[in-house]
Parts: sequence; C-alpha cells; structure tokens
Amino acid sequence: MSDDPTIFEQIITGDIPGRIVYESDTVAAFLDANPLAPGHTLVVPKEAYERLDEMPAHVATDLWAAVQELTPRIESAVDADATTIGVNNGEAAGQEVPHVHVHVVPRFEGDGGGPIHAVAGGRPDLSEGELDEIAAAIETV
Repeated sequence: MSDDPTIFEQIITGDIPGRIVYESDTVAAFLDANPLAPGHTLVVPKEAYERLDEMPAHVATDLWAAVQELTPRIESAVDADATTIGVNNGEAAGQEVPHVHVHVVPRFEGDGGGPIHAVAGGRPDLSEGELDEIAAAIETV
C-alpha cells in the first residue's frame, strides 16, 4: 500500500467529489469519472490495496459481494442488456490507479464493444504440453 492517498481514497473521504452509489465498512462504489458507458461504476476496497493478492480474504469477499449486489442494480438503472466486469491487476494489465478496483461496465446491444478476449490483443499459440505445464504450475503454487 502507498503512503499517499489514491484518487479513490480521496473520493471515499470526500476530499474530492465523486458520485458514491454504495458504501459498507470495507467497500465503496462510485460512478467512473471517465465512463465507457452510462452507469460505468468502480467498486473498490476502502483501503488502497494495489493488487488482488494483497487484500485480506474478508475484504475480497466483501468486494465481490458488492459487485454481485450492484451489477443488477446498475443494469436496471441504465436499462443495460448486460455488463462486462473486469479488473486490471497491475500496471502491465492497464491498471492506472494503484488501488484495486472492479469495473462494472453496462453493455447494450449494438454498442460496438467486444468480448473480454479482445483486451489482450493476439492469442498465444500454446501446445498441449505448454498448457499442461502452466496448469501444473498454477496448481502447485
């Protein structure tokens, strides 16, 4: 965690304006200031954990419970057909604020957006052996 408050912490404390739509002891959610769609919401732990694996289990549970609760509310509020939910976990993944945040992005028929598979560009050509090695490494970590 950083010593300097992130922009998300500043929104939560009211030091800068934000449209907070949900708050619990450990989690807050607010409309994204640069939305990809109407209703684009960020769900964040109140403490500034930079990556998912830094969060205590109870905070991660609260975060995902809030995402689950808010998703249908967001869809209903903007009459969305669906949502894309995503996390950029680390700078190399596109994380711009060093504070875990879950994007809940409302989606609409014909909005021109693509599937989550379009995020990373080209797909790797992995052999069955490489897939087996990766699976084994994940299982044993």
